[in-house]
Amino acid sequence: MISNNYKMQLAKEAKQLDTSLGQDTKFENLVREITQESGARASLELINELGILVKKSAFPKIKERQEKIIELLYKYLGSKDIDEFYQNLKDVSSAPFEELQKELYELVGLDNVKQQVRNLIAFNRIQRLRVDSGLKKSDKTLHMAFLGNPGTGKTSVARIIGKMYKSIGLLSKGHFIEASRTDLIAEYQGQTAIKVKRLINRAKGGVLFIDEAYSITENDHSDSYGRECLTELTKALEDYRNDLLVIVAGYTELMEQFFNSNPGLKSRFNTFIPFDDYSLEELDDIFLYLCKTNEYEADDKTLGKVRSWLQAKLNQKDENFSNGRLVRNLFDDIIMNQSIRLSEQDGNISNEMLKALEESDVPRTE
Repeated sequence: MISNNYKMQLAKEAKQLDTSLGQDTKFENLVREITQESGARASLELINELGILVKKSAFPKIKERQEKIIELLYKYLGSKDIDEFYQNLKDVSSAPFEELQKELYELVGLDNVKQQVRNLIAFNRIQRLRVDSGLKKSDKTLHMAFLGNPGTGKTSVARIIGKMYKSIGLLSKGHFIEASRTDLIAEYQGQTAIKVKRLINRAKGGVLFIDEAYSITENDHSDSYGRECLTELTKALEDYRNDLLVIVAGYTELMEQFFNSNPGLKSRFNTFIPFDDYSLEELDDIFLYLCKTNEYEADDKTLGKVRSWLQAKLNQKDENFSNGRLVRNLFDDIIMNQSIRLSEQDGNISNEMLKALEESDVPRTE
């Protein structure tokens, strides 16, 4: 109800702005596209056009109308969606394929994942050549499932694949939208299908990444909302198979339950990629990468203590082990300890001191 109120106010303000400028329905049409399709392009174009208008106009009322429309847009879509639109604009890469391939290969570990992506790229390139030559192409969908524990690079790989698929012409935009149960399930009966359609419309041309996808059906015996979501999602997987890549991800066993929750769901996915846990050496490499990219240095004693800390965590590993995320959290703790140590020192703090991580900065294992 609140959303409909903002929708009506947006349309009214846009129409009044067009009228006051003595022009056609330019702003009204943009608002109509936003409210009907939740268009990222239309939202960004509206914000941009309003900004240009304010710069050109000397009338205070124009600025007031601009601010009112922007405020209503944020209320109607939510700041998260608009911020995501801006992020998608950055994500839509025009980088050459070779650059994106290098970005993939530079990820730590994931040898099996990289090989499967190479195979997929080769397959899809040949299928496009067949179409260009007037031959039939395979009926395989683009959709994928990433299976494995948290912190194994699934989100990073999904982003890169979207850009790679755009660079070879498989996707029209290559942008990336990440969703969870709360982004898909509505609060009221009958609204979930609308919410899913809206999310699909935003994702068309790019990647829709659903992490912990099994959460959609976690209450499969009583959750009619989850079933409604899955029905709409399964339909979209088929309807938009030529310009949408849906990647579902999560723990291997729970993902198997997810696929079994809806007849025909698993058949919509042709590619299943396992993401293995990182080895101790790979966790070490991630830590060194974090040091390098954030301009920190660690001597051999410090690296030895980091390695011992990681080994202890590997020995305690359970289903909640978070791989790369564990290393990033360790890195954050270490630089926090370094900051505390340096703040307690007298005298000037040199550039070398700001970069150096010491053995005492590494926390003890529990």
